[in-house]
Amino acid sequence: MVACVITVKIQINAAPACADHRLFGNGHGGRATKDTDAEHQGAACDSTPKLKQGDVAMKRLLSLIALAATLAACSDASFIDSESFDHSQLSKRGDDAASSLKVMTRNMYVGANVDRIIEEPDPSLVPIRVAEEWARLQATDYPGRARAIAQEIVDNRPHLVGLQEVSLFRIQDPADLQLNATDVALDFLPILLNEIESAGGDYRVVGLIEDTDVEIPRLNTDFSLTDVRLTDYDVVLARADVEVDNVSTVNYQAYVPIPGISIKRGYVALDATVKGKTYRFVSTHLEPSSTYDGYFQALQAQELIATLAPEERPLIVVGDFNAFAPESPVYQAFLSAGYEDAWTLIAGDPGTGLTCCHVPDLDNALANFDRRIDLILFRNTEEIFSPGDGSIHGEVIGEEPTDKTDSGLWPSDHAGVVVRFQFASPAS
Repeated sequence: MVACVITVKIQINAAPACADHRLFGNGHGGRATKDTDAEHQGAACDSTPKLKQGDVAMKRLLSLIALAATLAACSDASFIDSESFDHSQLSKRGDDAASSLKVMTRNMYVGANVDRIIEEPDPSLVPIRVAEEWARLQATDYPGRARAIAQEIVDNRPHLVGLQEVSLFRIQDPADLQLNATDVALDFLPILLNEIESAGGDYRVVGLIEDTDVEIPRLNTDFSLTDVRLTDYDVVLARADVEVDNVSTVNYQAYVPIPGISIKRGYVALDATVKGKTYRFVSTHLEPSSTYDGYFQALQAQELIATLAPEERPLIVVGDFNAFAPESPVYQAFLSAGYEDAWTLIAGDPGTGLTCCHVPDLDNALANFDRRIDLILFRNTEEIFSPGDGSIHGEVIGEEPTDKTDSGLWPSDHAGVVVRFQFASPAS
């Protein structure tokens, strides 16, 4: 997660109903992906509006918060509480794949406290902060964490997995302070895929969106500088037996532009067919609510809700929403737009199932989560399964000490969430 504290004036390019059409390619094999953007075809985009931070931005922020609060107050979303939550209801290898759909969301954690770099007020200290966080990246042992996350995936056997903070680190020595480093130092995705295969899983990448791409100098022990480039992706994996079509990859129009850095967010949307039933599946990562009091997060959520509003097929949206459930206005806005929260239907209490956060070093003895921000939301599913008949089961993963890696670290700073939707029995 990235929280930004900046004092410079900024411009906001906000067109909530429009896509940002780009060709993403960074020279790294297999990662170039074109924005097919099926949801946004025909949308009218205004690329000109720009908004300076100050009175106008604050008025828009207050108006947006007021609107979200009004939507929350008017929400007619109802929830069916279960009498108790039994984790054993979520079967693993023995699940009836012929009659259910299982999905998973997992923030993989970049492995360092990027906030310390972004929030550093003294530019001369930024290379030192980069060096400190580079050391943390080594200490948090991504290969070991990837092995643990891969085992989670193989054990639970979800049909679809939404991954956030899938990171690619590249370096350039000596530094030239340009966005051009190409020497791969650590690439999360192929390591994870190799670990899944080694654990007996059969998954493939079916959607990938490049979000933030930034290069910053690191101070070395000999006082030289090395550029460190971090490229952040959202990725969707599909099990081998899942048919995928109509993939759309989109960066949100609203993002935080810091001088020299654009903190972009996005989503992957696709059609997934499981046992003859087709769904629209979306995985996203929204800006934290701490960034400008949730202003950018609200704009991104508004764009996603508006984009998906015409969708009439069964729709499942997963990801790191960075919106505290159930109190966040963004969370309430999704409910007001007709979405249901799978966890609330499973556990009966939207305040349970916390998913964040472990300490940045991932070495805390026990989970001490204080928020639920990793969500699985859905709508338009009445003809396939009914939330009221016990057809939704799930659990939080990665929050028990037994989930730690062999070196004693948590797999991520977040927990993951797995949900199984049981298909309704055919009418006799």
